[in-house]
Amino acid sequence: MSAVDWLSSRGRNQTVERRVAPGVNADAGLIRTTGTGTIGEAADRLVAAIEANEKLKLVARVEHSAAGANAGLDLAPTVLVMFGNPALGTPLMQAAPTAGIDLPQKILITELDGELVTFHNDPAYLAERHGVPSEAPQLSIVAGALQNLANVAAGV
Repeated sequence: MSAVDWLSSRGRNQTVERRVAPGVNADAGLIRTTGTGTIGEAADRLVAAIEANEKLKLVARVEHSAAGANAGLDLAPTVLVMFGNPALGTPLMQAAPTAGIDLPQKILITELDGELVTFHNDPAYLAERHGVPSEAPQLSIVAGALQNLANVAAGV
């Protein structure tokens, strides 16, 4: 069962979709959540939620659009927030060291067609990618936590 199916079966936010940005393969393992407010507000909400959770560690807040501007290039407001829970991520990396390429977790916040959207990796996709058993208990916990954080960022 994919994380999207798992979340949907539990009546979570109905904005969870397996739809991605134009040109991105729908099988790329991304989950999209639509929201409200500005990109900065969404990133601030997300960072605050991460910092308020003693189990989570904020790794970085990457302002892609600001970096582009510093290079003299225009980019729609885009922020990547990286964070993790070592108690959940470490066992996944013990089971499959290559999972470290996709950890820590990330949520991308951007605007598409005038709409605030967040993207995060589907843990079920990552498990398949790295050969982690699909019944690993961490997967459902990570899926729920990621969607909850995406909802906070999206303001829904």
